[in-house]
Amino acid sequence: MADNTVDPSFQGKVALVTGAGKGIGRAIAVKLAELGAKVIGISRTQEDLDKLREQVPSIETRLVDISDWDKTRQVVKDLGPIDMLVNNAGITNWTGFLDVTKEELDSLHDINFKAAFNISQVVAQGMTARGTSGAMVNISSVAGQRVVPNHTCYCTAKAALDMLTMTLAFELGPKKIRVNSVNPTIVLTELGKIGWSDPVKKAGALAKIPIGRLG
Repeated sequence: MADNTVDPSFQGKVALVTGAGKGIGRAIAVKLAELGAKVIGISRTQEDLDKLREQVPSIETRLVDISDWDKTRQVVKDLGPIDMLVNNAGITNWTGFLDVTKEELDSLHDINFKAAFNISQVVAQGMTARGTSGAMVNISSVAGQRVVPNHTCYCTAKAALDMLTMTLAFELGPKKIRVNSVNPTIVLTELGKIGWSDPVKKAGALAKIPIGRLG
């Protein structure tokens, strides 16, 4: 049974979650709301945001494509003070390196890395201007640390996100802003199910996971 107890440390805090419309992002947004935070969820799909609001009406939502640098900055600035940020939004592809197009490379890095950089900068600027502490969590991937076949764009974007995490932890730590990353392996979201539906491919992944199952 899920523990829905409100945590006093989250009460009165504003949490921003990107990619909150589905998968890991939705689960994070819902849990933060259960813990007592005021949650704002970002997604580029209105239908997903509507379903999130149906599940937890207290969650505020914003429709924005975070690959749009300038529009995203304005949306985040207009939200007001943010205490907690979860950079969760991400996309992937399954194109081998020899066939990757510029559009694919740009798209994956724009969303998986540059958007996190952009949003983190706006949020951190607000925190430092107010002189308040805060926390940021980047949802990265084991793919940022290990090679995954046909995931060149995804692996390089997540590796960049991991380095961003470390550099921000070093630079923002003295300002009382904690920055961490979570690097899961395969999680069976709808996207995960599509990418790992092949039984041979799935068996190869499971063989490398000590617990013997996917997330």
